[in-house]
Amino acid sequence: MNTASMTKTLIVITGPTAVGKTSVAIELAKKLKTEIVSADSRQFYREMAIGTAKPNETELSQAKHHFINSHSITENFSVGDFEKQGLELLDKIFQTNDTALLVGGSGLFIKAICEGFDELPFASAEIRDRLNQEFHNNGLAFLQEKLKSADLVYYQQVDLNNPQRLIRALEVTESTGKPFSSYRKATINERPFRFIKIGLNLSREILYHRINQRVDEMIKQGLVEEVRSLLPYRHFNALNTVGYSELFDYFDGKTGLETAIELIKQNTRRFAKRQLTWFRKDKDIKWEMADDPALIDSILNEL
Repeated sequence: MNTASMTKTLIVITGPTAVGKTSVAIELAKKLKTEIVSADSRQFYREMAIGTAKPNETELSQAKHHFINSHSITENFSVGDFEKQGLELLDKIFQTNDTALLVGGSGLFIKAICEGFDELPFASAEIRDRLNQEFHNNGLAFLQEKLKSADLVYYQQVDLNNPQRLIRALEVTESTGKPFSSYRKATINERPFRFIKIGLNLSREILYHRINQRVDEMIKQGLVEEVRSLLPYRHFNALNTVGYSELFDYFDGKTGLETAIELIKQNTRRFAKRQLTWFRKDKDIKWEMADDPALIDSILNEL
């Protein structure tokens, strides 16, 4: 990263799902003649096309995107991997551009690029596989109770509805015999670029309406068939996520299709609420209304 200087600026565009980050990012990328680095932890995966609301072909053609369809669900791709590869990529972008865009709703991945992440010890793959099987057999509440017993400090900090986070903490704890929280020093690594963080929001009524509409559109596009095709891979962590879990339950005969679709809408609205809670803790984020006609100019004025 030493080729970039502090004259380089990373513009972070974040906010809840369905708020309109993609269209804002593309407009900015075109005006600034730069590239977009995705920080959406589900859009990395090629096999998850419809349920992740990736930019479509037209949108992808308007600005160069990175970390869209870059990995398979069968690959291990951690937040540490993203930090390393993302910084290397930004170094290349900054060699020919003064700005770059980091866009997405995955707070942990944004944190990895802007601040760095603690070095975590190697965890046993066998333990990870067993924990995934326990989650599959016993559900989320089982993992939550297990973490509560093993590491109360992290239990009180983590998003308890995210099975990947729970499994990651438990696998480190069980592999090392030390609580996961003891490895989290919350140190901030200096970056050789400055960053501007913009959070997009909408009124709750509009945001929830957009979420419901988006889910209906995904069903029309073939989400049910996409999830059916992924049944053989359902044990992979990437698929333990909203829009996929509910339809796996439908295929298991636990719910009807209409119920599954309503649950996707409900769980996506809850997910958006959790995203906003996470991002509001970050005092560096400047909040803007996504439907403000002056939004793009307002962001450009921050440069």
